[in-house]
Amino acid sequence: MEIRPLRGYRYAGSEARDISAVVAPPYDQISPEMQDRLYTMSRYNIVRVSHPKDATDKYRDARDVLNGWLADGVWSRDERPAIYPYHQTYTADGHLVTRMGFVALGEVSHYERGVVLPHERTHAGPKRDRMQLLEATAADIGLLFMLTADPGGELRRATTPIGDPIAEARDLKGELHRLWRLTEEAAVSHVRELMVARQVIIADGHHRYETAVAYAERHPDARHKLMAFFALEAPGLTILPNHRLVHGVQGFDFDDFVQMASRWFEVSPLADPLTVELDNRSIAVVAGTDAALLRLKPGARDHIAWPEKRSAAWRGLAVSILHEGLLRPLLGISDAKLDAKTHVDYTADRAEAIQLARDGKYQAAFLIAATTGEELQAIVHGGELLPQKSTHFYPKLLDGLVFHRLGE
Repeated sequence: MEIRPLRGYRYAGSEARDISAVVAPPYDQISPEMQDRLYTMSRYNIVRVSHPKDATDKYRDARDVLNGWLADGVWSRDERPAIYPYHQTYTADGHLVTRMGFVALGEVSHYERGVVLPHERTHAGPKRDRMQLLEATAADIGLLFMLTADPGGELRRATTPIGDPIAEARDLKGELHRLWRLTEEAAVSHVRELMVARQVIIADGHHRYETAVAYAERHPDARHKLMAFFALEAPGLTILPNHRLVHGVQGFDFDDFVQMASRWFEVSPLADPLTVELDNRSIAVVAGTDAALLRLKPGARDHIAWPEKRSAAWRGLAVSILHEGLLRPLLGISDAKLDAKTHVDYTADRAEAIQLARDGKYQAAFLIAATTGEELQAIVHGGELLPQKSTHFYPKLLDGLVFHRLGE
């Protein structure tokens, strides 16, 4: 991966290091209620450009807002090119964890080159939206979350910051994000050399990455995209499961469903779905006051009608077993229905999934184990894509810590 330092644009509307009021989650994580909250936090919150409210021409509005900020010096460009160490400190399983990475410009290229590897499919609608915003603003705001192998820790050591951060912020969940600046030419060159031979996997940002590739074809001087790089082996690679919330299935009945599932799954009552430990062979289902634990029977995997050319690693994922062993054959939820978003919603919050099913807002919640970093690597390096919504990387990266103007 070819990377470059950048003269990043950073918030200059205050001398305070804490810029929590002007940062925002990635656009695809922002609900209408969250968008309203971000708008009220500051007239300079980056959401006004990254995810503007619907209007006659929201893309033009985003461009006008950004141009006004730059003209007024509210956001200003750093004087020297830099690589920006980026740390996220958060709580996982009751422990405080720091995920350490860095922000730089990375060259975009088609997946066929084998430099950047995807792990999920994309859809046309979000890419049209991001392209229209890019064409209007030329603002590269959203950080792509990229993973790369660093088994010896050399890359982490080369990007370990010294001194106090230049900016920090709390996200809407209270997690701490800090940014430093590395400008020494020798240090920057060393990081660039370390990255040259490395492949990267897209953790979050597939739509934005593919949009950037298409944009670079129209604008050859914009071949480098704002990316945040993190080590696959480092502490803090927290992947949460995306639990499934099922709705709109005609004639769904819990007792009938578990009876049908018992062909391939051992079924047992589940007293507390919140605390049950799940692995790749077990799935919990909650519907109203009912709950059951489904555990794949020995040998049953061989009788599931798997899609063609799927590896053993792919077939071993909890999410694959859920979709191909339960949702598709028993509830008729096909890939086309998943794409249409007519029957399944998602949440990484197990307690929320259970409560929504208990309250009857969904017909059922299906709780699964998380995909691990090792499973992700095995499938991606084998040339496959994971099933939809297989991963939820936590915490999300923040927009507004630093951004880039394409072509500069």
